[in-house]
Amino acid sequence: MGLGLHGGGLGVTRWLVAQGADVTVTDLKTAEELRPSVQELAGLPVRLALGGHREADFQNADLILRNPGVPAESPYLKIARDHGVPVVMEMGLFFRLCPAPILGITGTKGKTTTTSLAGAIIRRSRPDAVVAGNLAGGSPQWHGSLPALELLPMIRPDTPVILELSSWQLEGLPSDTCPHIAVVTNVSADHLNRYRNMAAYADSKKAIFLHQRPEDTVVLNYDNGITCAYATQAPGRVAWFSRRQRVQGAFVDGADICWDWQGRKAQLATLADIRVPGAHNVENVLAAAALTMVWGASPDDVRQAIREFPGVPHRLEFVAELEGVRYYNDTTATTPDATIAALEAFAGGPAVVLIAGGSDKALDFTALAGCIVRSTKAVILLEGEGSQRLQRAIATAGGRVTEVCATLASAVDLARNLARDGDVVLLSPACASFGMFANEFERGNQFKVLVRNLTGH
Repeated sequence: MGLGLHGGGLGVTRWLVAQGADVTVTDLKTAEELRPSVQELAGLPVRLALGGHREADFQNADLILRNPGVPAESPYLKIARDHGVPVVMEMGLFFRLCPAPILGITGTKGKTTTTSLAGAIIRRSRPDAVVAGNLAGGSPQWHGSLPALELLPMIRPDTPVILELSSWQLEGLPSDTCPHIAVVTNVSADHLNRYRNMAAYADSKKAIFLHQRPEDTVVLNYDNGITCAYATQAPGRVAWFSRRQRVQGAFVDGADICWDWQGRKAQLATLADIRVPGAHNVENVLAAAALTMVWGASPDDVRQAIREFPGVPHRLEFVAELEGVRYYNDTTATTPDATIAALEAFAGGPAVVLIAGGSDKALDFTALAGCIVRSTKAVILLEGEGSQRLQRAIATAGGRVTEVCATLASAVDLARNLARDGDVVLLSPACASFGMFANEFERGNQFKVLVRNLTGH
């Protein structure tokens, strides 16, 4: 249920067919709307039910496999449950079938960076480690072209498996299954167009540790109020990470990144070793260090991986420099808090021309608007319902939007004209991308092409 255009439904379909299943693929979109995905299914023995769902398909199936983008409240899923048909998700099947312990990472921000760095640390001693999960736009070292189920043949009982897990994927975990080691990077407002309120969204993240065993471990952000409160509900061990406090786990002490947990102490790296900018990336490094140290990594492997880690695409990604202006692609900043973190990464430094806006996720722009007024020399918005609300919030905060652009190309051209030697042009939208783009990664890739065309690279 839910073929989609971003590959997840394709991979699950291929895997089910390979297991000998009789597969029906159903989606509300038409075959024309789903043309790229439908073309990929050519030659596979599957039945397509597109342009709407049919009740009979949900009454008569042996199993419904729900795509993460399909709301759990869908009336068709209720039909299936009323007829005794089990409803599962890909990640739930993967957890059931994976023969190895799993290290899982979730959170509102920083999941991909934390997962990529953790994978780089562990692969220094275990090159066979599998790094997968909520993959789109991730590091090229990930198994990014394959869904988790198709990675099962690569996994032995001792293979390290590191998964990035979105809240939607966590919804599909069996109630008696959790990662052996779990990380929650942070929790702040997001997806409030999907969840009924902030409490429901925060509760969705707890699925990554609620069913751990006493010998399992959850790594939590001591500096985030919501994740800090999770500790009282953890059935296993708790390790911490913090930029501000000396904790039992990974922390910053002066210029050093240190580890102190269960009698094991080490100096892991220095802040100067971190190549990716921003205080939020210090937190991501601490989270990855804590996860891998609990797993059993050596301090040397942690140190070397941090020194070599260049970041991942679409997260404060440096694109090019033209006439002294540096261009950064932060398209995965789809929440106000993420854009605030990006702006704070340049605080006290270059003047920022911000490109933001897009479709609406029902998030509060008040804090971001104040940050924009304080931290930017100009702000350019892309058309969208989210942009309309952000523009009103900026006006309330005493600022003004330079222009609302109908295309990303016109926004980039305007930003180039506004920026001067030493400035930064930052794409950090604080909104989703739908309407103008297929997803945020298409938005980021278009931005990079437009900038490189400016520079001739």
